[in-house]
Amino acid sequence: MITTEPVGDIASIGLDELVERAELLTRIDRKYLLPAAALPAILAGLPGDARVLEIDGGRTFAYRSQYFDTPRLDSYRTTAQRRRRRFKLRIRSYLDSDLHLLEIKTRGTRGVTVKQRFPYAGDGVTLSAEMRAHAVRALEAAGVALRDREFEAVLTTRFERITLLLPSTGSRATIDRDLTWTLPSGATLSLPDRMIVETKSPHGASQLDRLLWSRSHRPCAISKYATGMAALRPELPDNRWHRILRRHFVPTEASRP
Repeated sequence: MITTEPVGDIASIGLDELVERAELLTRIDRKYLLPAAALPAILAGLPGDARVLEIDGGRTFAYRSQYFDTPRLDSYRTTAQRRRRRFKLRIRSYLDSDLHLLEIKTRGTRGVTVKQRFPYAGDGVTLSAEMRAHAVRALEAAGVALRDREFEAVLTTRFERITLLLPSTGSRATIDRDLTWTLPSGATLSLPDRMIVETKSPHGASQLDRLLWSRSHRPCAISKYATGMAALRPELPDNRWHRILRRHFVPTEASRP
């Protein structure tokens, strides 16, 4: 578990209360890619009723996401092509508590994100036959037409997360730092000087969105999965993220396979 800084002055909220007040499995997401150095100023500009998730005295937590895709990379390609019936399939691991969940994200009406979570028992990086079948059923129920019902591990991400509640709009926000992407081949890309801020609202914009807009930060089309894949696998179509890749995702020679 990471130290409480730099959010030590923000009032805390426990996990159960956070979920009760704003679980937001169906929501409007906005993502921002910002310099990590901007974090103190953003936190200082939050409304006075903002709360930060605290568990066992910790306020920043280590995450790992193991992403799965079909052999044809249907998840990646439908995201790159902005298809309405796109999806993401991952095992989300909360490393501080050794908790793993199977998560399936799809798009609902009017561009809202729908996330389903299921209990997962395992090492956090493999899908059993039962879990694969469960994922297929959930995706088909969401209207995702699968050309291939097989899934394989294609990318691992690791990061540290701060989670915020903004009570007056029933919104949540996450701030992800120390971002690292790794392919099964071992090729790795790290962005220690960037952070991804994601706002999650039931509707409209949160106070954090308006704060970021007032400082000339605008949402961008970044996906930890798809943008990371495009950065580490340059043979993939990347038109949707070309500007972000050129500006922010620059693998070093040591990171290349």
